Amino acid sequence: MEKDIILLIGMPGCGKTTIGKEVAKKISYNFCDMDSYIEEISKSTVKELFNISEEIFRNYESRACKELSDLNEKAIISSGGGVIKRKENIDFFKDKGVIIFIDRPIENIISDVDTSSRPLLKDGKTKLYNLYSERYNLYNDYCQYKITNDKDIEDTINKVIEIIKSNK
Repeated sequence: MEKDIILLIGMPGCGKTTIGKEVAKKISYNFCDMDSYIEEISKSTVKELFNISEEIFRNYESRACKELSDLNEKAIISSGGGVIKRKENIDFFKDKGVIIFIDRPIENIISDVDTSSRPLLKDGKTKLYNLYSERYNLYNDYCQYKITNDKDIEDTINKVIEIIKSNK
């Protein structure tokens, strides 16, 4: 079975959106940023949803996973970093798509991510370390492929494309 949906998972700041957009452009797939999709269906920003409660945001995230996993098109989907917090989110994609973990060393993320612009990271870099230790094993458990993003971004983009081609 051809898997036309590619789900990118990983920590905030690992490069999912940047990589996803470039891969989509190079192989003529559609691109969807899950946070943007959530904002579209909720008519609220991610920050506004988190201000209500994380659970409200996660409920919209689960709805987005269900809807996006049913796409009938070739698409690269950049998930939010916490998509792995609910196993059901990953289960939606498991049989319909390819799940790729973009693993970027935490030191690289900390060196160039503006934590103030991310709702879950507004408390600073310590929070990022906490999220990393909470989520890292889940990313590994749920992915079908893992790519380390610690060199040239073009290298990572090409590795994602190779994985997609190998699943045709």
